[in-house]
Amino acid sequence: MIDAQKEKEEIIELFGVHFETHYNLPPLASRILGTLIIDSCRAGITFEELVERTGASKSSVSTSLNLLLKMEKIVYYTIPCDRKKYFKPSPLSERFSNYMKMIDFEKKIVERVIAYRNQTAECPAEQCNLKTSTAYKEHLLEIEQLMIKTIDMFKKIEADIDNNN
Repeated sequence: MIDAQKEKEEIIELFGVHFETHYNLPPLASRILGTLIIDSCRAGITFEELVERTGASKSSVSTSLNLLLKMEKIVYYTIPCDRKKYFKPSPLSERFSNYMKMIDFEKKIVERVIAYRNQTAECPAEQCNLKTSTAYKEHLLEIEQLMIKTIDMFKKIEADIDNNN
C-alpha cells in the first residue's frame, strides 16, 4: 500500500520539474500548477491555501499565480458573498487549444520556408532543407489532426463532468 501523501508530494514535484524544464516556468509557478492539477479536482484552492502549502511568501505566490493566469495555465472562480478566489488548472481542452495555436504558427513559418526554398534551392543543403521542411509540414498536419481529435474528446469529457455537477 502506498503512502498517499508522499506519493502526492512526489507527483507534484515531478510536475514541477516537468513544467520548469519543458515550459520554462519558474520553480514556484511549476509547483503551484502541479498542486492545482493534483488537488483541485473537486474545488479550487484559495490563495491562502497555496501560501500555506508552498511555504512561499504571499508576494511570490501572487506573482506565480499572475504568471499562470496570463499564460492561461490556470483559471479562477469566485463564490457569491465570498471574497476569495478559487484557483484551478485550465481545462485540458483549453490548454491543448493553446498548443494548437503554436502548431498553427509553426505551420505558417514552415509554409513560408517551403515557398522560399522552392524558389531558391540550388545546392544540396538547400534541397535537403526543402525536403525536411516539407516532411516537417506533413508531421505538423498529422499532429494537428490528432490534437483536434484529442481536444474534442476532452471537451466531451469536460461537458459530461459539468452536466453531472
